[in-house]
Amino acid sequence: MAAADWISLAEAAEILAAANVHFRPSTIGTWARTGKLQSIKLGGRRFVRRGEVRALIAPPRRVRADDLQPGLFEDLPD
Repeated sequence: MAAADWISLAEAAEILAAANVHFRPSTIGTWARTGKLQSIKLGGRRFVRRGEVRALIAPPRRVRADDLQPGLFEDLPD
C-alpha cells in the first residue's frame, strides 16, 4: 500500500466537503478510533485510507423512465 493511500483527517474532511458531505476532522477521527475506518497513527497524528473515505460518498443514482414500473404515473395529469 502506497503512502499516498493514507491521508490526514483534515484531508478526509476536505474530500467529503467537496461532495457536499460535511464532517469535522474530529468526527472522522472518532470513526477511525472506533474501527469504522481503517487508520494508522504516526507521530501522534492519525491517517485514514483515501479509498475508504471516497467510498463514503455515494454516487448519484439515475433511473431511466423506461425502467420504472409500467403504469406508475398513469393517474397524473399531463
